[in-house]
Amino acid sequence: MQQANVKSFFDPATNTVTHVVSDPATAKAAIIDSVLDYDPKSGRTSRASADEVIAHVREAGLSVEWLLETHAHADHLSAAPYLKAHIGGQIGIGSHICQVQSVFKEIFNAKDMNTYGAEFDHLFEDGETFRIGELEVEVMHTPGHTPACLTYVIGQDAFVGDTLFMPDYGTARCDFPGGDAATLFRSIRKVLSLAPETRLHLCHDYPPEGREPKWETTVAEQSARNIHVHDGVTEAEFVEMRTARDKTLAMPTLILPSIQVNVRAGNLPPAEDNGVHYLKIPIDLL
Repeated sequence: MQQANVKSFFDPATNTVTHVVSDPATAKAAIIDSVLDYDPKSGRTSRASADEVIAHVREAGLSVEWLLETHAHADHLSAAPYLKAHIGGQIGIGSHICQVQSVFKEIFNAKDMNTYGAEFDHLFEDGETFRIGELEVEVMHTPGHTPACLTYVIGQDAFVGDTLFMPDYGTARCDFPGGDAATLFRSIRKVLSLAPETRLHLCHDYPPEGREPKWETTVAEQSARNIHVHDGVTEAEFVEMRTARDKTLAMPTLILPSIQVNVRAGNLPPAEDNGVHYLKIPIDLL
């Protein structure tokens, strides 16, 4: 089986990793979890992170077929529409995004927002397969952090989104709307049932002091060393730990702007009659 080429880009402002996955035989590619730069103090966007990805795609002679999201992120804005306009590709996410849209349509009183995923080019179902050139991709529904989380399995590589972090940091929080710790535990066990040598590519890293950011590990390493879900940890133990830990966590800095954009497939809310786009801040609701 041909192994994918993977080039990853770390954004220190949001601790996010964008992966460019390509087929060596055909130079077809997918971009997973892109970043649109956003300054919460000024409300201004910029595209330096996305432009770095575009430069790599063009320099490597890649043809982008897919712009994939592992879920609707709460910590960074997606650059998928910008990438699509410049280098092509279909925007894909899990079909359970419709559930997420339903929740946030109400929270933000977003009358323009649909709840059937129409902004995305494709909604993936659990177990669905598709191709990047000659590479076969299997879609694994791995909810718990959010209802719509996916893992993309490409041969000996799996792109797990926020489901897992590096072994010394653990696992994703489960206190967002639709999140559930028991569900996350079962999703992680699905991921860790892949072959031990499978490379796991993460969407984030929050390194402890003294460690450089990392975003690649293996099933074997996670099974042996993940501080939250190593072999031997029971579901009940995990749920107790995760629930208690989540109660201590602050909301992500960019959750309010990012969710409004990401459930719209990376698009801003419609401009108002003055031509300006606005993001809402619900008061005393969340």
